Amino acid sequence: MAYTTAQKEATARYNKKHYDRIDLFIPKGRRAEIKKIALSCGKSANRFIIDAIDKAIAEMEQEGNGPSA
Repeated sequence: MAYTTAQKEATARYNKKHYDRIDLFIPKGRRAEIKKIALSCGKSANRFIIDAIDKAIAEMEQEGNGPSA
């Protein structure tokens, strides 16, 4: 079954309501590298980046330098 315009619009509304967006600029060529590494971990590039951010924040909080400090 084809992805309809109504489904596309519903997905866009859901994403706008539930997610914030950050534009990320990386050097040319790094995007493919990130996608390749993420796939090797069984993740999407988005999930890989979110997990990396979460890990960095958790490490900072353990050291007493995080946003909760």
